[in-house]
Amino acid sequence: MSESRWAGRVALVTGASRGIGEAVVRVLVELGLRVVACGRDEARLEALAAELGEAVWPLAFDLRDLAAIEGAFAQVRARWGGVAVLVNNAGLGKDAPLLSGASDDWRTILEVNVLALCVCTREATADMLRAGSGHVIHVSSMSGHRVPGGGGGVYAASKHAVRALTEGLRRELRAARADGVRVTAVSPGYVATDFHQTLKGGDPAFARPVDYPMLSAADVAEAVRYALCAPAHVELHDVLMRPTQQET
Repeated sequence: MSESRWAGRVALVTGASRGIGEAVVRVLVELGLRVVACGRDEARLEALAAELGEAVWPLAFDLRDLAAIEGAFAQVRARWGGVAVLVNNAGLGKDAPLLSGASDDWRTILEVNVLALCVCTREATADMLRAGSGHVIHVSSMSGHRVPGGGGGVYAASKHAVRALTEGLRRELRAARADGVRVTAVSPGYVATDFHQTLKGGDPAFARPVDYPMLSAADVAEAVRYALCAPAHVELHDVLMRPTQQET
């Protein structure tokens, strides 16, 4: 599907207030889409919309509130007629090992990284199936393809779930003969965002986990652009991205 085919259509991006999500919003606006930028940081979303103009609609809510997700999609249908592109970008990790982690931390990881992704996907694909076309993109992680050390097992489990959900959605769409709807997972390794610092409770010592050049948020957003702009008969199912020097 060429870039011009997306012009005027509607995208919804979760986790849009910073990092990869913010970079994805910028790419989608460049492609001519109207973008619903979702996240919890209302001030940052409002600033992004003020910068990028009327093509961006900031919508603040917590993905752990499933009724709020459903309400957000209802608002989008009422205002803009439904979603053609969904970018499930929001995700988080906690320093919560299986041997000693807090149950609430495990619940938060699974609620945001898995359950909210499922609800957003269900709501968005309902719009896409009615329209006969669309694209679901999950921003996953290399942790969905291996299990890192250091107590990241629950986070990795959530991203392995995203990997399974990507393939499960692809098969459901094919069984429904929904050939106009594609699904892609983009799985980056180390990205220069605040993810790792947040993972360690805001400890500035973890602002940079490796000593070599990491991916940028813009690098990941360009992979989203590439998937969206592939010809209609091409489905990029899982894009694995690493910094060149990353070993695993």
